[in-house]
Amino acid sequence: MNILVVSDTHGRNQEVIEHIAQREKVDLLFHLGDYVEDGEEISRTLEIPSVIVNGNGDFLSKYKDDELIEIMGKKIFLTHGHSYNVRFTIDNIYYKAAELGASVALFGHTHIPINIKEENIIIMNPGSPSFPRGSSWKKTYGIINIDEDSKNIETKIIEMD
Repeated sequence: MNILVVSDTHGRNQEVIEHIAQREKVDLLFHLGDYVEDGEEISRTLEIPSVIVNGNGDFLSKYKDDELIEIMGKKIFLTHGHSYNVRFTIDNIYYKAAELGASVALFGHTHIPINIKEENIIIMNPGSPSFPRGSSWKKTYGIINIDEDSKNIETKIIEMD
């Protein structure tokens, strides 16, 4: 199963929709907030189901701030990250994921992509396909692949051209 991970689109999602449609086959979308409406549009346009969480820029939304999803026996924790102080540390995200028994912790907010493994938890921020930050200033999104046979999880950050 291929899962598209997007965050911080801030009303500009056309470029990532076009990029995905041309290059990736995805089965599910995780949108990590800051314009949940963009997540809905990406899901609708690509005709894939979605799980969406609120960002600090999402007001009066029907979505939750955090979600814990289980796919093929793997728990995945989704949050925007602003409530976990991610601008300064990823420790809080790590500890929350560990508390929940998650294999993967996903967050956004900083617009800076990361993809690391701490102990047995993968921590990923897909960056932003609209307003990148960080040293490379590249527009990015994430892909999670869960192998249906082995249940192994691979994560990667994709740089858009």
